[in-house]
Amino acid sequence: MLKRMVYSKIILFLCKLFFGLIYEKKHMKGKYFEEKRMGWYWALVGLPRKVIGTHRKIPWPVGKNTIISRAENIDFDPDSINVFQSPGSYFQCHDGKIFIGKNVHIAPNCGIITTNHKNDNPDLHEPGKDIIIGDNCWIGMNSVILPGVKLGNNTIVGAGSVVTKSFPDGYVVIGGTPAKKIKLIEARA
Repeated sequence: MLKRMVYSKIILFLCKLFFGLIYEKKHMKGKYFEEKRMGWYWALVGLPRKVIGTHRKIPWPVGKNTIISRAENIDFDPDSINVFQSPGSYFQCHDGKIFIGKNVHIAPNCGIITTNHKNDNPDLHEPGKDIIIGDNCWIGMNSVILPGVKLGNNTIVGAGSVVTKSFPDGYVVIGGTPAKKIKLIEARA
């Protein structure tokens, strides 16, 4: 048992040393690197895309089919790095910023979009608006979050929803197109 613990600590040290040269260290912490250790796997399988592929400018591990534009406009808690591993997800933040709280889960094929095209001229963009996703939120598969939306803590977005307005108070299940309140969630003590 002691031998296994020592071996594990050595491997962890080497991972921190090696991947710390490739990804920003501030993103290499939190539960996915310290407790669950899946973060190290994501860092390893994302290495080819980080070094010579499509994710060279992104300072944290990103899944194979995840698209991120302007990574510098995304701020997230390290305990939510898992959201960037969902296949088919799209984080578009050319003008606005995306803020993602702690312990957020985003299912595959979701779009989080801070800027839309102008109605009268699709070649031009509207000014971007920030998107804020609170702590402990869960975004269901194939959902879209549009510019200016704020989701409060403990918000659940049903699969296939298009969220066009904010639900800042949280503790709510929303769904539909456009998303509407379905039910409230009781706060746990």
